[in-house]
Amino acid sequence: MKFGIGIDLGGTQIKGAAFDLETGEVLARDTRPTRAGEQDGDLPAFAVETRTLIGGLEGALPEKPGVLGIAAPGLADPDGKCIRIMPGRLTALENFMWTDFLGRNPVPVLNDAHAAIMGEIWQGAAMGKEDVVLLTLGTGLGGAIVSGGKLLRGHIGRAGHLGHMTVDFRGAPDICNTPGSIEDAIGNHTIGARSEGKYETTHALIAAYETGDPQATEIWLRSVRALAAAIASLVNIVDPECIVIGGGIAKAGEALFAPLRKDLDSLEWRPGGHAVEVVPAELGEWAGTYGAVHHGRMKAEG
Repeated sequence: MKFGIGIDLGGTQIKGAAFDLETGEVLARDTRPTRAGEQDGDLPAFAVETRTLIGGLEGALPEKPGVLGIAAPGLADPDGKCIRIMPGRLTALENFMWTDFLGRNPVPVLNDAHAAIMGEIWQGAAMGKEDVVLLTLGTGLGGAIVSGGKLLRGHIGRAGHLGHMTVDFRGAPDICNTPGSIEDAIGNHTIGARSEGKYETTHALIAAYETGDPQATEIWLRSVRALAAAIASLVNIVDPECIVIGGGIAKAGEALFAPLRKDLDSLEWRPGGHAVEVVPAELGEWAGTYGAVHHGRMKAEG
């Protein structure tokens, strides 16, 4: 198992990377369009595009890869053979058997956020750590938890949907019927409502905040305070070594992390003065490919 390929199948783009598993080096990477909802003959177009992507990456390797792993949105089957539940655009992904389609055995499949945390632990911001929480801030808020070195999946694979955690029990229900969720408090999909239509994106809000605009400052700091409250709750629940924050909103850097640290100073329970480290993710949009191949190797090694 000297070489491996990790695939991260997203709603609009499929990312793939070929790795030297002994050194962790990325030897090649490429992308293909997902073509969600399209067919290629009798097959979902995303499956054909994934197969094409894998074939191209194999051509960059000196020998056939011993590991192939796939990350995708949705709830993975407990045996890791497929995504069992994926409501929405990629409905054809549900129960699609990658091992059969690709003619490889096995092709382990896991949730994309679960893959991202595995990647950050293998080669990213949480390298070598065994108790980690990952939060991804973007359109919504995704997440994953590793506790005692083990990925927390839960009974049906639902664990890690940290965006659907209540920070305001009087708030409106989110897409999962959670009242006042942290996803709605900071996710980009609610920025129009939170700013009464003044800002179309969180990036525009943050840019105004950095100029000292009073309204933008009030909106942004309220969102960050909600995030800090959610993190403080997670710290009490799972007691991680570190919290890794990624996603497009995390690219704001200190505009996010400085007020977040300040809020955590007042909200986080710190027995003996112990503060949980909060760090930016390091692998960016490729984290899922790292995690997919790392997970695949661990499954192969038993």
